[in-house]
Amino acid sequence: MKKKILALALAMIMVASLAACGSSGGSGDSTGSGEDVTITIFNSKSEIQDQFIELADEYTETHPGVTIEVYYSSDTVSAHLATKYASNDPYTISMVDAKDIYSLGEEHALDLSDQDWVANTDYAISVGDKVYGFPFCVEARGVMYNADAIKAITGEDFDPASCATKEDFQALLDKLVAGGMAAPVGIMKEDWSLAAHYFQEIYEEQDDPEAFVQSLYAGKADLANNLRFNSMMDTFDILMKYNYAAATPVAAEREVSEQKLAEGEIAFMFGGNWDWSLIKDFAEDANMGMMPVPQSTDDDYNTKLVGGGSKYFFIDSSDNTSEAQVTAAKDFLNWLVFDADGNAFLTERCAVVPAYNNINADALDPLSISVKQYADEGKLVDNYNYDPDDHYSIVGAAMQEYLAGKSDRAKLAADVEKYWSSVTPVEH
Repeated sequence: MKKKILALALAMIMVASLAACGSSGGSGDSTGSGEDVTITIFNSKSEIQDQFIELADEYTETHPGVTIEVYYSSDTVSAHLATKYASNDPYTISMVDAKDIYSLGEEHALDLSDQDWVANTDYAISVGDKVYGFPFCVEARGVMYNADAIKAITGEDFDPASCATKEDFQALLDKLVAGGMAAPVGIMKEDWSLAAHYFQEIYEEQDDPEAFVQSLYAGKADLANNLRFNSMMDTFDILMKYNYAAATPVAAEREVSEQKLAEGEIAFMFGGNWDWSLIKDFAEDANMGMMPVPQSTDDDYNTKLVGGGSKYFFIDSSDNTSEAQVTAAKDFLNWLVFDADGNAFLTERCAVVPAYNNINADALDPLSISVKQYADEGKLVDNYNYDPDDHYSIVGAAMQEYLAGKSDRAKLAADVEKYWSSVTPVEH
């Protein structure tokens, strides 16, 4: 009898111990059930898909019993996830944009309020009193520059503040051309770059972005006479004038443009710190940085980048995701924040600015160092995260038409106004 009682006591202790090891509030690695478990991750950042696939294999090796499968789709995030949910086959973890957390969170995301990483970031997304969005990184947009390429012609160290206005910027471009750089600028023709990144700043730099977007919905905005629209398009016209692919701008390949910038054949290109993941393949030691879009308006937007928390993970809350998968998913997110290898994956392999104050950022790439500097100085204009899902494709097509010289500024303004007044406002 005593042996039975002792055996029962030992069994209870073991159960309690396993439960403690499986606690999902910290950075433990157990699935909590002792069973092998597979979690699926949807990645919506194309430039780090290879890194994620490599990580999946390595994580499985260092976390026995946990298998990670990573998927990517070029479809609109919400449309792709809607298909997965309609077939009762959701991803365990999905990487989405901020607006998707607001639209999908309450119905599909697990409450992560009790997770340790929440206290280490200012960028987590909550809906009501529940934390649904795990910030993957901080990103910002602006004009990328190759400082060595500029110095090779001017003979001086490049100071971005010296060309904050469009007049000073054009003067520098003329100087580069005179010095032998035939065309100092590259322009990414992708719709997401033109609409969701460049044109997007027209909304974000308004005095009241929300009110301005609502006026677009209502058909009351006057883009053609809007100060910010004309300021940003004035600079875009300068970029177009000096574009190395000016003859066939919508045929320019992103990788070719990135290579030209990395190797100093061109000196400037609008983009973001995520571009380093491609640039480093051509010139890992390139002396580069990011600066605000040069503008000549009576404000300080030409001293700021636009950015903030960018891309968010959420964990599926449906019955299709088991408790073991939930635990493994939480452990993976905590691993990113609290484990040295997880940190290195973010800052070194994916070249992203961490959204967590405990992560050492000394190993950041040159573009991300610029972003962190602007962020630390409070010089980031907030992202506007509530565009309709088809905004980048439709407004992007209008921008591509403008880039190709097939429309003018008045038509572009009219096309954008027509788009906004024909769509349903995004709830947020």
